[in-house]
Amino acid sequence: MTVIWNDNAPIYRQLKERIVVMMLEGQLKPGDALPSVRQIAADYQLNPITVSRAYQELVDETLVEKRRGLGMYVTEGATGKLMASERERFLREEWPAMVERIQRLGLQVEDLLKRAAASEKLAQEKQS
Repeated sequence: MTVIWNDNAPIYRQLKERIVVMMLEGQLKPGDALPSVRQIAADYQLNPITVSRAYQELVDETLVEKRRGLGMYVTEGATGKLMASERERFLREEWPAMVERIQRLGLQVEDLLKRAAASEKLAQEKQS
């Protein structure tokens, strides 16, 4: 499995973010086991210490738990906790820049909502 790592952030943080995305997208659900440190290290050609550090951050954030002799498991409530923190981060970091750009471009909220509704309708039609 070949992965291209970004030079702008530590690899353990990038790995952690990949796992977080998997949780948010439902690929990893509460109660699911994470692959072993050795397995991830081999698959991604990483040092096991790098993988352990990523996993430890997930443990520190109570998104996964260590089960002695069994491995790491996604905790109950991890998805909800992640959603809440991601929403807060979006509103704090990304939304102000978007509002500023919307205002700078002279866009109207009503027009944006109409486009969003049309896009959603199109996406639903594609799924049917």
